Amino acid sequence: MEKKTKAFELQKLALQAPEQLFGDYQTTREGLGTADAKDRLETYGMNIVASQKPLPAWKIWLNALKDPFVIVLILLAIVSFITNDIEAVVVMSLMVICSVSISFYQEYTSQKTSINLREMIENTAAVIREGERQEIPMDEVVPGDIVKLHTGDMIPADGVLLDSNDLFINQSSLTGESLPVEKLPLTADNRADNADKPAVDLPNLLFMGTDVLSGQGTILILKTGKDTFFGDIAKSATGSKAETAFEIGLKRVSSLLLKMIAILFPIVFILNVLTKHDVNSAFFFAIAVAVGLTPEMLPMIVNSNLAKGAQKLAKEKVIVKKLSAIQNLGAMDILCTDKTGTITEDRVVLMHYVDPFGNENEDVLNYAYLNSKYQTGWRNLMDVAVLDYFDSKKKTLPFANVSKIDEIPFDFSRRRLSVALSLAGERVMITKGAVEEMAEVCSSVLINGEKVALTPDLIEQMKAVNVKMNQDGMRVITVAQKTIDSDVIHIADENNLTILGFIGFLDPAKASAITAISSLQAHGVTVKVLTGDNAIVAQKVCADVGIDAEHYLLGSDIDGMSDAELTEQAEKLNLFAKLNPMQKERVIGLLKQKDHIVGFMGDGINDAPSLRTADVGISVDTAADITKDASTIILLEKSLQVLEIGVQEGRSVFINMMKYIKITLSSNFGNVFSILIASAFLPFLPMLSMQLLVQNLIYDVAQLAIPWDNVDREEIEKPVTWNMKNLLNFTFLIGPVSSIFDILTFILLYFGFHYNTIASQGTFQSGWFIVGLITQTLALHILRTKKVPFIKSSASITVWVATIGVFVIGGVLSLTSIGHFFDLHLLPVTYWLIFPFIIIGYLITLQFAKMIYQKSSE
Repeated sequence: MEKKTKAFELQKLALQAPEQLFGDYQTTREGLGTADAKDRLETYGMNIVASQKPLPAWKIWLNALKDPFVIVLILLAIVSFITNDIEAVVVMSLMVICSVSISFYQEYTSQKTSINLREMIENTAAVIREGERQEIPMDEVVPGDIVKLHTGDMIPADGVLLDSNDLFINQSSLTGESLPVEKLPLTADNRADNADKPAVDLPNLLFMGTDVLSGQGTILILKTGKDTFFGDIAKSATGSKAETAFEIGLKRVSSLLLKMIAILFPIVFILNVLTKHDVNSAFFFAIAVAVGLTPEMLPMIVNSNLAKGAQKLAKEKVIVKKLSAIQNLGAMDILCTDKTGTITEDRVVLMHYVDPFGNENEDVLNYAYLNSKYQTGWRNLMDVAVLDYFDSKKKTLPFANVSKIDEIPFDFSRRRLSVALSLAGERVMITKGAVEEMAEVCSSVLINGEKVALTPDLIEQMKAVNVKMNQDGMRVITVAQKTIDSDVIHIADENNLTILGFIGFLDPAKASAITAISSLQAHGVTVKVLTGDNAIVAQKVCADVGIDAEHYLLGSDIDGMSDAELTEQAEKLNLFAKLNPMQKERVIGLLKQKDHIVGFMGDGINDAPSLRTADVGISVDTAADITKDASTIILLEKSLQVLEIGVQEGRSVFINMMKYIKITLSSNFGNVFSILIASAFLPFLPMLSMQLLVQNLIYDVAQLAIPWDNVDREEIEKPVTWNMKNLLNFTFLIGPVSSIFDILTFILLYFGFHYNTIASQGTFQSGWFIVGLITQTLALHILRTKKVPFIKSSASITVWVATIGVFVIGGVLSLTSIGHFFDLHLLPVTYWLIFPFIIIGYLITLQFAKMIYQKSSE
């Protein structure tokens, strides 16, 4: 009901005359005063929607408590409290506090960092304040503001259109409709005709969350922040982001472990009741087993890895807007990239201005200059290059009394830009644009000052000029003109133009791109170029940087292909030229459907759809607002070398997370066997519930060092992805190794040392306690690498410190009277003499089991 009310209110406001709205909102076309705007910001609040607001600390804390493993621990602690097992309650409470506190800290600091980074790439809006145009942060826009819009701008809030010039808006974020919508102000004549239209269909209403595809306009802001149509939708739309493959895999593992807990708790309880005839001890032991199977540090380990990765990338001038993007970087096997500025210098230089036959011609430069100078839309690098060249050469125009009449802004469908000028009293429309698109609207060519109709022979001669310039690595633009009669021009007027000539720009390949692309390819990432540029120019640039582009597809080819045909070609080819934004997006979408993890790197307005579709959207801080908003990663330096570092860090993060998951899953699986066997044959519990809880707490705290572990270079040479089958194979092969040595320890203690009575159970439990603690801790050093541990690959200092910490704590509990608090007894010297052989035997056997697994998984 509320949503309809807001839409209805906007609809009624949009149908009012601008003069009435100016009065209601106490503003004018000159904009608000500075003091008035400040007061309104305090009254209405920041222009942000619910999904953008940072979570308060108490909500982050509650979210940390919602983890399923934490909930299991809390429930077990409550049961223990009810049954008066206070010691267990204390240990489990410590586990909960430790896990939740660290997860809270990671999430809180991550959010704080994200907010700081967001401010570095803050989107802005062009507002009119006190008659002057100002660029202000978008979240400071208030009702009554007058905002100027140009190609590539995001609409900062809901507003009504006051004036426009070929203004086309992308409303897909609200309506799902991918086609652009033209927006026009309402007039007294057509206001009544639009009275029954819904708000989203009104031609003069613009909404927060949409963006300008082409053209210009001016809007009066009506609603901001949570009061906008988009803000209302955001209340019910939060949390709807698609899960990454890693998050899905993590849920599967969590589900598997929770099922193990649910199944084993009653089995262990019943088995111990039947064999020990002590319901209380059996119950508490079953609870301790459930706690031992609960990887309560899993969410914290994941958050620590991601946060550490984001911090390291920030030092490399890479801003991670969404932490899960780090995982996707590590899994990425295809990087699609725009050409300009990524593998080229992004420093376009005007090289040639020639007539249709390739001869230098000053008139071509003059008309190109006028077109670039008087257009007011999105000014691209080629416009800047024309203006800079003209000024640097101190050129003068041969025209007097030049004044602007009208313009048709550039857009990525027409790929043209037209400006209507009065030149010495004559109305002239000057158009420049891509060669192919310009050929569609030109019917004649200027030769020696005479307009000559285009013939097949002339067309072939001009094509040869273009090909020659392209082969030299230049991007070619056609310049044309025609005389007009009207003071207003429309797209339909772009016809029967006369070609004046061509201007050629050079954007040389980056030297750094050569090594970066070579390194990415060596690390298993295929680099594909998706560009709107000419195929021949793109081919040369690709060849210069080491991308195989002998064969390529054009946008015109793609339109005639089925999804199956295009998918086959998309996997084989590395160059796609003359693409429009929707064609780029289609190629990326089809690659994703073939289970590729696809990154896309671009900074153009036309790249926004592709950035949204890709698994990893990568842009730069100098990109247009809508482009940055569509990205998950922002580079402060537009360099593939920086991205290469990001890929390697993403893989390191993933591998360190998998270390904990693999070891935890296999260790828990092995413990299941050990506990079931011990419960069935021993006349007493193999370990007291308190001892099991303490052992688990010490081990888990030590695992906090994993995010800071070293990663072998070989591990990051290929994309890393979640593989549930391999994980289960690893668990079933590695898990039983610990069970074998647990059983050998049972046999040694039971038969060798004769700890086989109720009176001697404390010493038996102490013997297994220290073996289990040390073997589980050292298992990390064996399983963390595919190489021979300690010799060819060693853990980081942080991991070694944590390992030594476990040794010290284990020694204190086993060798001093402190252990008596947990019913741990002192072990004989002879046991300590045998102890190293148990540990060494376990490590050697584990290494062989690991080698067998690696061979089977190749």
